[in-house]
Amino acid sequence: MILASYTFLSFFWDMLLIFAWLIWFWLLITVFSDLFRRHDESGWTKAAWIIFVILLPYLGVLVYLIVEHKGMEERNAQRVVAAQQQMDQYVQSVARDPAEQIAKAKTLLDDGTINQAEFDQIKQKALG
Repeated sequence: MILASYTFLSFFWDMLLIFAWLIWFWLLITVFSDLFRRHDESGWTKAAWIIFVILLPYLGVLVYLIVEHKGMEERNAQRVVAAQQQMDQYVQSVARDPAEQIAKAKTLLDDGTINQAEFDQIKQKALG
């Protein structure tokens, strides 16, 4: 029987190999995503890194991480700051000043577009 020869040590070794493969795959995606987002490298340099990573998978990923760790960190920080600024701009564009909303509602009320109940509802929504 095959199951009788499959020991806990074999199971542990298989899990270790799967875990190592998953970590390498995650690092490979990280390296490729960083490499393709770079604008300071030429296409030839990117191609050389890709060939190096494909031909010598573990060594290529580790060498890239060692050589480019500082640049990866800086580019990642810049992307985080840019995303935060974009989110802040979006929130500011969506969030209106309550006084501005009430003034617009008052204009609509004066024009007869909305009634007093709708104005009160808009005013309550803007203040709350």
